[in-house]
Amino acid sequence: MAVGGMGIVENRINLADCVAAERQARVDLAAAHRLAVHYGYHEGIDNHFTLLLPGHADRFLLAPFGLHWSEVRASDFLVADFAGNVLAGKGPVEDTAFHIHAPLHAARPDVQCVLHTHMPYATALSMLEDPTLLMASQNAIGFDGLVALCDYAGFALDSSEGARMARALGSKTVLLLRNHGVVTTGTSVADAFNTLYFFERAAMTQILAQSSGLAVGCVPEPVLQRTVEQYTTSAKVEGLDRIELHFAALKRMLDRREPDYAD
Repeated sequence: MAVGGMGIVENRINLADCVAAERQARVDLAAAHRLAVHYGYHEGIDNHFTLLLPGHADRFLLAPFGLHWSEVRASDFLVADFAGNVLAGKGPVEDTAFHIHAPLHAARPDVQCVLHTHMPYATALSMLEDPTLLMASQNAIGFDGLVALCDYAGFALDSSEGARMARALGSKTVLLLRNHGVVTTGTSVADAFNTLYFFERAAMTQILAQSSGLAVGCVPEPVLQRTVEQYTTSAKVEGLDRIELHFAALKRMLDRREPDYAD
């Protein structure tokens, strides 16, 4: 009897953990949408962010199409599987959102979060004949060897386009879509959004430097390699993860300004 009772308690604990994990996932993904508006990364109701549902490898959270990103809340997200079925929530699934994100998630089981935007400076970089992110700033160095390129082929109206993007991404972290925008990936919302934030910063400073008409000076190779190593060795501050600290600070900003994102 005691064993059976313990099993019931463990099941309740596991269920509570799952509910808490999904709640946190929803809050974080809603925060990413609101922060995209704050920083000017959004295009109204377009573009798309997804996050694997905690505890699952074949379904993800996605905002129903038609919501402006400034009004997305934690409770709004749909749960969709890789076959296109809506398992929970109400609202339409936009075609390109599904056809880009489902294949990317399926191809990269190590990736929990996929963020796709047409944010201005990354998109401007993608429009250049040579869209290489130059190793000319400290922010850019953080992306050394992590950026893949994919040629533009129109709207993603079937999953073959998402599969093509997944092949182009390979094992890298950022997919720069020529003449289109950018996709960033991560092991969490915090990770993917941190990448989105700093990639836009790196693209912005490069575009500004190039707009001067003067030659851009890249960092010498020995310094570049040393700085790449330093990105790894300085990832924590007194045992605390920089990326998590960054996202927590951004969420506190939202808590003060627009706390309904967590509803």
